[in-house]
Amino acid sequence: RIQAALPSIRHLISGGARLVLCSHLGRPKGEPDPQFSLRPAAVRLGELLGQEVFFAGDCVGEDAQVKRGTLDSGQVVLLENTRFHVGEKSNDPEFAEALAGTAALFVNDAFGTAHRAHGSTEGVTHHVENSAMGLLIERELDFLCEKLVDPGRPFLVILGGKKVSDKIEVITALLEKADVFIVGGAMAYTFLKAQGFEVGDSLVEEEKIGLAREILSKAADKGVKFLLPADSRVTKEFREGADTKVTEAYSAGGGIADGWEGIDIGDRAIEEFSAEIRKARTVVWNGPMGVFEMSSFEKGTREVARAVAASNALTIVGGGDSVTAVKKYDLGDRMSFISTGGGASLELLEGKKLPGVAALTDL
Repeated sequence: RIQAALPSIRHLISGGARLVLCSHLGRPKGEPDPQFSLRPAAVRLGELLGQEVFFAGDCVGEDAQVKRGTLDSGQVVLLENTRFHVGEKSNDPEFAEALAGTAALFVNDAFGTAHRAHGSTEGVTHHVENSAMGLLIERELDFLCEKLVDPGRPFLVILGGKKVSDKIEVITALLEKADVFIVGGAMAYTFLKAQGFEVGDSLVEEEKIGLAREILSKAADKGVKFLLPADSRVTKEFREGADTKVTEAYSAGGGIADGWEGIDIGDRAIEEFSAEIRKARTVVWNGPMGVFEMSSFEKGTREVARAVAASNALTIVGGGDSVTAVKKYDLGDRMSFISTGGGASLELLEGKKLPGVAALTDL
């Protein structure tokens, strides 16, 4: 994310701005915590910019005011972690006003937190003359909104992850636009069970089985192809190096026996999903196909990532674990766009307004 913010930072420096940067790290409990200090980020940013980046030991208060007041044109100061104050997450007006200080312009380039109405994303906009989006947010909105207004077809959506409940809103929204859905990850077992297949000890949201049936029915009514894994890679032990096997195809009477757990899509599923990806002209991918963090369970995610990278489609990787996977397999430069925000990208795909974007000046 430091790298992703560099274009905006360099643009402002080149224009002679006296630049005050604020951000957060980790989940401190509204008070200072040395393990979450941004001081190392100031050092790294200075290396990347080729100039000194000053550091203030707090984001508000006397030290911050002094450091801000002594900046010359083109100089940069990074403030300490905004989450060291409870006013950040509560969007306290006094905290937001202190954070704004004497700034004439606020630039939000933190797409990863644009879906939160916090002091440093929404509150500060009420205490400056103008607020603008940075180059990163502009690019995020272009790919996640503008380019999906009239996508090249077939428009394919790949979804993975643990829970149907985490993705229900994005599924509902994209059923209105997409031609094909590919579903993997643990959430696939809820859909498979909804179809009557045995899934053994796999993670299933029992209370969402009815919802899964409704989604499958709605997709059929709309003529949207909804692909679930044809088979699964399973294990008896959830650990690195565990023995695995691939089930028979579900359509041929296969399933997962009790005592076995699905942890990845199977080889048939990889072939079917890859073939569908090759036909696509627009691909949105959010969520892995299995527990790719462990080498024994990574094949499905790795091969789907390779298929997306090799496609001729406009490829959008929607943040979160999908980004981690793309970087793990060194495929980032072969994707059209990689979002920096997991939750924010999902909310945009769901059609929601982001508070950190809605608060910006409408010129």
